[in-house]
Amino acid sequence: MPITKIPAAGFSDAVNFRNIIINGDMSIAQRGDVTSANSSGYKAIDRYRHTISIATWSISQSTDVPSGQGFAKSMKMDCTTAEASPGSTDALAFVQKIEGQNLQYLKKGTSSAESLTVSFWVKSNKTGTAQVNLFDEDNTRIIGKQWSISSADTWEKKTLTFDGDTSGALGNDNGSSLRCEIWLDAGSAYKTGATPTSWESLNTADYFAGGTLNLGDNTANEIYITGLQMEVGTTASDFEFLPHDVNLERCQRYFETNMSYGVTPANPVSDADANIYGSAGAFASSACRLDHFFLTRKRTSPSMTFYNVNNLSGSVDAGKWQIYDGGWSQSTSATATGAANQNMVNIQINDTFTVGNIYLVAGGLTADAEL
Repeated sequence: MPITKIPAAGFSDAVNFRNIIINGDMSIAQRGDVTSANSSGYKAIDRYRHTISIATWSISQSTDVPSGQGFAKSMKMDCTTAEASPGSTDALAFVQKIEGQNLQYLKKGTSSAESLTVSFWVKSNKTGTAQVNLFDEDNTRIIGKQWSISSADTWEKKTLTFDGDTSGALGNDNGSSLRCEIWLDAGSAYKTGATPTSWESLNTADYFAGGTLNLGDNTANEIYITGLQMEVGTTASDFEFLPHDVNLERCQRYFETNMSYGVTPANPVSDADANIYGSAGAFASSACRLDHFFLTRKRTSPSMTFYNVNNLSGSVDAGKWQIYDGGWSQSTSATATGAANQNMVNIQINDTFTVGNIYLVAGGLTADAEL
């Protein structure tokens, strides 16, 4: 007999993308673990941008997770060089930026604006109060809620609900409109105000108002976070797990590498980790080109970074690919690109060639279209 209805216990309600956060289970980490992180940027776990001007950190994908909740991975931040007295404008936080076109159903800026609930699991050796902020980049507005680690070295679930904002519509485009920010430490410039429990115009003194966690003050400090979910409504539902391939593709919209999964991009790339071995045609005596098509269409035209391959010619200069013409040799100048768009990049390699000949080339690359 024909199937007329998928049971509620099946997959009909299991995946509806109610979680606004991408990679909330920390299961995707294309960039690999990072050590000695003391500057801001995207580190280790996909889709999370770290603000780091307090202390130095190792950021990694961990298998320490809350028992019985279905998680396999967490984000671990481990303090390796402490800073007990940060400067007034120093900060420690991690952020996910969200495209405005994915948020129109929040109805922000109207009388029907939706409330949002943020939930996550956290574990740390240190107890104290921290803060989650939602920041509207389009209208420079902010709302925040404090949360506390009550028991050291114990997984705890936190749930915070934020009122809808009837002021300031979000742009319907692929730019960053809303940030979900988890603050872990800050200097005095961010701590002298009051937690913005209702939507207000940005006051930087409110970013970490009342925060006592101060995670960067000792090398014994570490924190684990997983199960980050932000959804419409005033209650937290069970975490929405997505298939690994779906989660990976969503992350690759913003960042992609041709290197082996989890290899931290660096020069040189090992032969085993450089997954481009392409055929490039010489269109001039000084240059050949090949097209590289991305696995996933990018949010916007990405910025490209190129990496040399070790263990071929033995040369390891940054950004210079290898060419095979009876033997491996390094190109004479940095890899250049033609037009990179959301779908592909045209790669130009400069050296001495015979026009019309085809050459085997090898190298690594990253395509970054992060917000």
